[in-house]
Amino acid sequence: MAAEGAAEEAEGRALMAALAAGERAALGRLVVRFGPPIERYAAQMLRNRADAEEIAQEVFLRVWRRAGQFDPARGTVASWVWRIAVNLCIDRRRRAGLRQFLGLEVAPEPADEAPGPEARLDARSALARTRAAIADLPARQRQALLLRALGEMSSAEIGAAMGCGAGAVDQLLSRARARLRAELGGAEEAM
Repeated sequence: MAAEGAAEEAEGRALMAALAAGERAALGRLVVRFGPPIERYAAQMLRNRADAEEIAQEVFLRVWRRAGQFDPARGTVASWVWRIAVNLCIDRRRRAGLRQFLGLEVAPEPADEAPGPEARLDARSALARTRAAIADLPARQRQALLLRALGEMSSAEIGAAMGCGAGAVDQLLSRARARLRAELGGAEEAM
């Protein structure tokens, strides 16, 4: 597993060097590698698919523009790219909160909740409860949990992306999981 991670990082560094040299194909390979999990992460953090797509695009625009600034001595390619995504999501949430506070935010369209077969309804209900429980987590716990689940990152990589140590990430994850178990445990037993 460690050899696989080292190979991925070597490939990532080669892609960053190629990108810094202006090779557009390298950006495409980074988008394939990081794009889907970043978009899923942003969708969970922002609760808006359109905003998540914009964030993912902005991440790779910044990666393209700042490829020459990547410093492998300061962290992995994954932690650098994910740090950009985390910061953009934080900024977007802050701006949205300010806009809402000032009364500039338009009310979101209601979700289409057309009833379907019972199993599908139960699955939607469980998913909604899980999403709500994740959304209720403190911001740092939610970030760490989503980076682990959607970014498939190690504690050290999450720590680098969030600007804290791996031990702090482990504590955030432990607290997040305990809180989710407490909130969802009763619902799962009732099913």
